[in-house]
Amino acid sequence: MHKTRLAVTALRILLIAAFGLLLVFQTLSLPGQFAYMAQENPADAPLQWPLTVFAVVEVACVQVVIVSTWKLLTMVKRDRIFSNAALAWVDAIVWAVLTAWVLLAGLFLFIVLNADDPGVPMILMLMLVGGAVIGLLMVVMRALLRQATALRTDMEAVI
Repeated sequence: MHKTRLAVTALRILLIAAFGLLLVFQTLSLPGQFAYMAQENPADAPLQWPLTVFAVVEVACVQVVIVSTWKLLTMVKRDRIFSNAALAWVDAIVWAVLTAWVLLAGLFLFIVLNADDPGVPMILMLMLVGGAVIGLLMVVMRALLRQATALRTDMEAVI
């Protein structure tokens, strides 16, 4: 149990750091980068706001995963992870990953239709495959959590 507490504490510290960095990217870095892009390349200026909104929403999806993971860690710490309440937080992760994946797929299609170099489409394809793996892994983990919750409920009823 001591190792679990250490792991939960370390993970929480990293989640706070990641959330803070994402907040800086979401509010300062990404909007600034796209404004600079529009200023330096006037032909790309119409993309400034769509790309800014896209990036902010993608980062928000990651933030939803971080908050949900924090809540699940709280349940682990209190030995309440095998409950129906945990399923809601896993569902939030699944929906956030799905939302981010759909938006990324849209960007991929836009880039593929307008690209003259295969580099960016290949990177986006890799990100799409990685996102699909993460999303499907979360669906499987949700099914395992549901089974474990049912088993625990049955065991508590017997005891």
